[in-house]
Amino acid sequence: MTDTPVIGVLALQGDVREHLVALAAAGAAARPVRRPEELDDVDGLVVPGGESTTISKLAVLFGLLAPLRARVRDGLPVYGTCAGMILLADKILDPRSGQETIGGIDMIVRRNAFGRQNESFESAVDVKGIEGDPVEGVFIRAPWVESVGAAVDVLAEHEGHIVAVRQGDVLATSFHPELTGDHRVHALFVDMVRAKQAPRSL
Repeated sequence: MTDTPVIGVLALQGDVREHLVALAAAGAAARPVRRPEELDDVDGLVVPGGESTTISKLAVLFGLLAPLRARVRDGLPVYGTCAGMILLADKILDPRSGQETIGGIDMIVRRNAFGRQNESFESAVDVKGIEGDPVEGVFIRAPWVESVGAAVDVLAEHEGHIVAVRQGDVLATSFHPELTGDHRVHALFVDMVRAKQAPRSL
């Protein structure tokens, strides 16, 4: 089972299909997660890009927010991209009214930090732990990380701003690797899930 971990994609809103494809290409059994009982059946979870406020409100509506928080606290490996990074932050610098987070990374994020939709861009990003050429980062209304706690490992920066972080079993990027056809970031996450499973299988 450790060779093919089951990884869910939170399928409330956002680019779910692209993550399912990238995870499958990286060696995982990927499936959408919309209900608490589906969350129980996965070894890891991706929180996709989309609209962080909408995803937050839908997670409450679907009864997923409390179970998500509990599983992250219990050590579920999670990877968030863009809006997913915002949702995995312990604090948002400029939250919208009623916006809640899952938490899991001791960081403060700024929403839409790189500008609006028409200011989206692509840039090569050197990501710690990813071998070979830089990752092509697709930034769409992307956040950046204002500050991190001592337990957070900064994996990448763009123009002096933090755009990729990891704390324990929780990974987050400002950008969208699922949109590029380069599956190395997803492979890194799949390896994180495998490493978490390994002690259980011994």
